[in-house]
Amino acid sequence: MSGILINNATIINEGKSFKGNLLIKDERIAAIGDISEKELPKNYKVIDAAGLLLLPGVIDNHVHFREPGLTEKGDIFTESRAAAAGGITSFMDMPNTQPQTVTINALEEKYKIASEKSLINYSFNIGATNDNLNEILKADPSKVCGIKLFMGSSTGNMLVENEKSLRDLFKNAHIIISAHCEDEAIIRNNIELFRQKYGDNIPFEMHPAIRNREACLKSSSFAVNLAKEYNTKLHISHLSTAEETSLFSNEISLKDKRITAEVCVPHLWFDDSYYQKLGSLIKCNPAVKTIADKEALRAAVNSDKIDIIATDHAPHTISEKAGSYFQTPSGSPSVQHSLPLMLELWHKKVFTIEKIVEKMCHNPAILFNVKERGFIRTGYKADLVLVNPNDKWTVSKDNILYKCGWSPLEGEELKSKVVTTIVNGSIVYDNGKVNNDYRGQRLLFER
Repeated sequence: MSGILINNATIINEGKSFKGNLLIKDERIAAIGDISEKELPKNYKVIDAAGLLLLPGVIDNHVHFREPGLTEKGDIFTESRAAAAGGITSFMDMPNTQPQTVTINALEEKYKIASEKSLINYSFNIGATNDNLNEILKADPSKVCGIKLFMGSSTGNMLVENEKSLRDLFKNAHIIISAHCEDEAIIRNNIELFRQKYGDNIPFEMHPAIRNREACLKSSSFAVNLAKEYNTKLHISHLSTAEETSLFSNEISLKDKRITAEVCVPHLWFDDSYYQKLGSLIKCNPAVKTIADKEALRAAVNSDKIDIIATDHAPHTISEKAGSYFQTPSGSPSVQHSLPLMLELWHKKVFTIEKIVEKMCHNPAILFNVKERGFIRTGYKADLVLVNPNDKWTVSKDNILYKCGWSPLEGEELKSKVVTTIVNGSIVYDNGKVNNDYRGQRLLFER
């Protein structure tokens, strides 16, 4: 039996921060606190974590790793590698690949690819279409994270706008639905209005006026009403407006909620003042909106109306991002930088460190019923991240691991650095070096 002994860490877990030690035996957390010699395995590595924070590994429930079919942008190996460097130990990927993941065969093919290529743990959503409910119902709830529903068109053109199909899905869904909510009719009308004014050269600053707050609120409200009508378990992805936060409750515990909400890192970090400098690099769907929206989203995280912080990691090549408004796809890469960015907001006193761990580690595990992950608990899988809270570094092309090779954060100085990422008891990332040979495990769900 092999193991890792982590000494002198500041452990952040379940709303508490405390100094302590942690012992890993093989894949699991064996002991927390004072570790006696008789508990130690014959062979073990010692990590002195004095001055470091020990967190549960981040579970990112919203990524687009682009494989299969779009691997010039990113692939499961490269993006899981970048995620490990960012302290992410598990991901849930979206179905807008080529081919789209809308059949069980396509879904299982992605799991096969991940078993061969992913450095961290993985799961995949099956995508909804107007006519694939029978395929969706074949998905095993204990082995598939959820159903992805596009109620607004985005990269991959998987829009579901047939009301009968939507009602059938909400009535029969046996796994949580994660919904992208933007009203397509409003967006199309806005596109024509702005095209009349600007032609094809619409300024990127107009993106939040085209994919506007009315489009978001109307679609999110419709999804919430459907979920209430059919008692569906619904998760609204990437909120972007202050108004949408009123759709969600903080009066019951997460485990009892049927309707939940997520915010993504770009909407907590950027606002519309960044378009002039960054343009297409922060063009995403739904759009980054105003400072007031950003502040409202941050407040909703702190008040527990928003349950999860994810990334919506969506890489594109830099040449694709160099086009005009209509030529440029929406999305940007973020898995390597999401935890350091949230820790930056901790330094700025926007969030407590305990709240960050709750929203990025604990709550994804609770909401999706992930088995034995998301917490620092004896017997749980040893998915852990060590962070130096005071080790300044600057995001640059030299240290970006995304296959696309760029980030909208280039030049940003960050105060906290991921030191070591442990997946299932194995060190996958350590002080800038990645273990490219390790492979993660398929996530399982207690449903």
